[in-house]
Amino acid sequence: MSASVDVPAAHCAALLRAGGRRPRIGVLLGSGWAPLAQRVADPRRLPYASLPGFPDTGIAGHAGELVLGRIGPHEVAVLCGRRHAYEGDDPAAMKGAIAALAAAGVEVLVQTNAAGSLDETIRPGQLMLVSDHLNLVQRSPLVGETGAARFVDLRDAYDPALRAQAREAARRAGIALHEGVYAWVLGPQFETPAEIRMLQRLGAQAVGMSTVPETILARHRGLRVLAFSLLTNMGCGLQAEALSHAHTLGVAGAAAPRAVALLEAVITALEP
Repeated sequence: MSASVDVPAAHCAALLRAGGRRPRIGVLLGSGWAPLAQRVADPRRLPYASLPGFPDTGIAGHAGELVLGRIGPHEVAVLCGRRHAYEGDDPAAMKGAIAALAAAGVEVLVQTNAAGSLDETIRPGQLMLVSDHLNLVQRSPLVGETGAARFVDLRDAYDPALRAQAREAARRAGIALHEGVYAWVLGPQFETPAEIRMLQRLGAQAVGMSTVPETILARHRGLRVLAFSLLTNMGCGLQAEALSHAHTLGVAGAAAPRAVALLEAVITALEP
């Protein structure tokens, strides 16, 4: 790890801990999940622009703000938005933000995203717990790192114990939660029907343009990871609808109350 990363991370960690705060859970909000930030008690809001090493965000639904406070019994640090690799061809765009969370004492990163469904049983508006991923882009945010720690073991990239807690929290809340493999593609274009068929044959249930780089970064820093997808559409060729970012945001917005209820219930119940 280079000093250029560690110095900003240490500075940001001090800002995160100001006022005696000790966040143990980080939450990264993707498209459709933004309303969770309004459920944070005793919030302190910090624009990404004020935090060294944090990215610019330029996509609708990604506010570019860090919210500190509480959800249930837990101190949390909520990242409102991410920078995607397709915005600047940099899979390590969230490196500084995740390094800062780790330096501040965060132990768990809860990720969220909007995704396309590859499974006819998982319909738009429904929720999926990520059990594993496919890095179809074959890019790593750890390129340029040195030392043995860069060879991260991703056997349990999405922590089995945390996933069990999430399933139980969803059951108690009465919210249907599917589970499956998430495939990362670079984007920003949507997939072709042939690509969707390929992803199905590779064993993926959902496809999207994020999450995998942040999971790798988090595991590199020793954080445990939990991730959820909000399915906003069927993959290209699985139904007749035309795909667009506006359509993604529309479906995500309609499903947001259920997604946020699930996320709040899971975070409240977590035992990191």
